[in-house]
Amino acid sequence: MRAIIKITSFVFAILATVMLMTGCKEHTSRIYKVGVSQCSGGQWREKVNSEILAAQHLYDEDVEVSLVNAHDNVDLQIFQIDSLVDSGIDLLVVAPSESAPIADAIGRIMNKGIPVIFFDRKAETDDYTAFIGGNNIEAGWTVGNYALSLAKNITNHKPVVMEITAAMNTSPACERHKGFESAIQGETWIDYICMNGDWTSNETCRLLTAQIKKGVIPDIVFCHNDGMATGAYKAIIECGKEGSVALIGIDGLPDEGIEYVKLGHQIGTYVYPTHGEEIIKLALNILTGKQYEKDNELSGMMVTPANVELIGMNGRELMRQNENMITIHEKLEEYFGLYNIQHKLLVFSFVVIGLLFIAMIISWLSYVQMKKNTRQRQMMNEEQTLFYTDASNRRVHQMFITPEEELPAPRSQDMLFAERLNEAILKNMSNSNLKMDDLGAELGLGRVQLYRKVKALTGQTPVELLRAMRLQRAYVLLTSTTKTIAEIAFEVGFNTPGYFSKCFKEQYGKLPLTLREGIAEEK
Repeated sequence: MRAIIKITSFVFAILATVMLMTGCKEHTSRIYKVGVSQCSGGQWREKVNSEILAAQHLYDEDVEVSLVNAHDNVDLQIFQIDSLVDSGIDLLVVAPSESAPIADAIGRIMNKGIPVIFFDRKAETDDYTAFIGGNNIEAGWTVGNYALSLAKNITNHKPVVMEITAAMNTSPACERHKGFESAIQGETWIDYICMNGDWTSNETCRLLTAQIKKGVIPDIVFCHNDGMATGAYKAIIECGKEGSVALIGIDGLPDEGIEYVKLGHQIGTYVYPTHGEEIIKLALNILTGKQYEKDNELSGMMVTPANVELIGMNGRELMRQNENMITIHEKLEEYFGLYNIQHKLLVFSFVVIGLLFIAMIISWLSYVQMKKNTRQRQMMNEEQTLFYTDASNRRVHQMFITPEEELPAPRSQDMLFAERLNEAILKNMSNSNLKMDDLGAELGLGRVQLYRKVKALTGQTPVELLRAMRLQRAYVLLTSTTKTIAEIAFEVGFNTPGYFSKCFKEQYGKLPLTLREGIAEEK
């Protein structure tokens, strides 16, 4: 027996050596680790994240990206940044949740020799490597001039222009306000009202509703992003002022701001650029010692009803191409994994041929040991037979053994995951601000893991599945309750009844109102 153990150990030592040798050959190139700390979620940041992940495979150098989301919690963001540094990243990309508190954490990282790129937002420090993002002052100034051009068409009264800002402890909000105010400053022929809000649609809805109830009805409302503009639109609908207030936002995503302009919910939106591929390119230039600019400005543009169709088509095409790039990379990873397995199998085949002689020796020693074990089992079987032939012993044995037919039926891991996913979506369905990061966190999965898992099980992305379940729930409510279409739209998580009606028709081929009228005729 000892001889078998010695020979087996020798065999495993040889196999381990071969595995180490083949593994070393596969990882000779440098892999740059880039940590990305996002201040919050939302469709705009999800688009950035998707572009960053796709850009990992766009350049010659190997890049490994780690993404974290602070959900607007500055303390959590500082903790996540420190954790990324401890994990061994080579460079940090960060969009600060708040300008002031994050500065000390950035200083600690720079002191360790790790480059820091500010993306979209800056902290109150000059100690950083580079900045990349849109020009928020220019964005505010462009929207301000567009608002003035709209106000000039109002001739029967003095135009009222209202600005609802985002959280003013962040650099984008301060700069967008500065740009907007500079554009309309000195224009005495309009009334300008500015209210401080935050980045959420609910707070925007509350602020605008309060103003309308006071009798202050603006002609034009500028919100610092399109998500806030949906809250303003909800306030206008609830106060019965639809059609009398023009809304302008910023972000210009194909499925958000641009879609709202097409539907007529907004009179315009400013496309605030994402360009995640440029972020990775800048990071690699820094890490590889290439030339780079410290301040890198990304260009945006104004979307109006006149150009919305063309811009929307281009935006959707770019997003589709980005998704295709991620899919192609996943398939390439599978193919390379298969190649590595085949390579190792070939090496192992040669090793096995050399070890056949050793295997023959082990087989002979095993045969000798097997004969010895057989004699021992025969003795044990005789003792066991005596035990079970005794009636009292059989009854004792049955007390501890459950029959196989009474055991619970096995359930697959995919079925258990599907049940948890269904429960999570139903629980959060009415939350119009539900993000895929939030849903993934509830299920213990990252955004990319959730995407792959749901796509593999259902053939749909998490966003498509959520929308389908919302529309299915809306169908049930339309056919089984007397709730209004607007009430049902908000209950299943749509920000606007108009957008809900559009999606419902795409899914079921008829408008919600048409469905209800058909049910009434049948009765």
